[in-house]
Amino acid sequence: MRIGFDVSQTGRDKAGCGFFAANLVRQLPALMPADEFLLYPTFGDLYWDERWSTDTAFPECHNVRRGFHHADFETARDFWRSPPADLDRLLGDPDIVHSNNFFCPSGLRRARLVYTLYDLNFLENPEWTTEANRIGCFQGVFNASVNADFIIAISDFSRRHFLSCFPHYPVERTAVVQLASRFNDAPADAPAAAAPERLAHLRAAGFWLTVGTIEPRKNYDGLLEAYARLKVRDGAVLPLVIAGKSGWMMQHFEERLAKLGLAHDVLRLGYASETELRWLYRNCFAFVYPSFWEGFGLPVVEAMSQGAPVISSNVSSIPEILDNAGLLIDPHDGEALLRAMRHLAGSSALRRELGARARARAARFSWQAAACRVAEIYREALGRPRYAESLA
Repeated sequence: MRIGFDVSQTGRDKAGCGFFAANLVRQLPALMPADEFLLYPTFGDLYWDERWSTDTAFPECHNVRRGFHHADFETARDFWRSPPADLDRLLGDPDIVHSNNFFCPSGLRRARLVYTLYDLNFLENPEWTTEANRIGCFQGVFNASVNADFIIAISDFSRRHFLSCFPHYPVERTAVVQLASRFNDAPADAPAAAAPERLAHLRAAGFWLTVGTIEPRKNYDGLLEAYARLKVRDGAVLPLVIAGKSGWMMQHFEERLAKLGLAHDVLRLGYASETELRWLYRNCFAFVYPSFWEGFGLPVVEAMSQGAPVISSNVSSIPEILDNAGLLIDPHDGEALLRAMRHLAGSSALRRELGARARARAARFSWQAAACRVAEIYREALGRPRYAESLA
């Protein structure tokens, strides 16, 4: 097979979509040595990485080469919005095209299209994102529902939600491929690593941690409110570390910190490197993630892989990922979050138990297993008639 693979969001500041694509493309070429991979670094009209030529994923394998690309975003956007009649040829005549960034191409005449579905929160909660992002994501998912030959959902929750919103799409052309931790290679008994320079002032088990882009969906307001109440009830509290870049619709964040009297208790790191994240997960007192909605919840499984006790939400995909390896709370219930934090703060035995459960649970998620399933899906998609032709 010749597989055209979207790596457009795998650059330096990647988030969920980028991690899925980057980790898969590290595994697939070695798993499929007789097949060829064409990597597309400027794929779609939604996203542009100025550093794509140096930063997007490019594993050093004999069967990997750079695929079709564009010089600038305007050219890429025009190309993908009005694809030429010979799109397959320009893309290198792939057998499979795998889209990983919400964008769904149209105009393929021979290649089978595999589409990664992350979540549909923009349909249920449009107020959590910008209009441009909402429109772009909806167009991508809708186009996938009429063009994709196979849809890979990153959780069973997302798969079922998609099928309920787009009931015309055949369930037999869907599958679940779950993400895994980048840090599964660190054994539980590995010696403690020194703190990275930027974190040298933090001590092991001396801080609460949360990880994720600062945007409404992540429920930072609820977390700050619960943390402020914990400070009022218990006096001195461990600092709260936030690792995540600024997103959208959270311009009030600094004002909120000041109003709650937390300016000196909350440490904002912005985007954290992999080395920093590994240390943070491994050394936090607990990982707190009261998100309103997740397609998967990658920070949860990464925290679990490092033995962090976890408090997270009982909604969307998170119960499917966390199961009984952490404390599940209603993210809309600030008192429940406060109780969970106080409960954990008051019991070292519970922290140890949850840390052990977390490691065991995280071991069930594997990038190698994910890549094996994706390889099977490619073969299955290639063996089926094109979906778009069945709708004609």
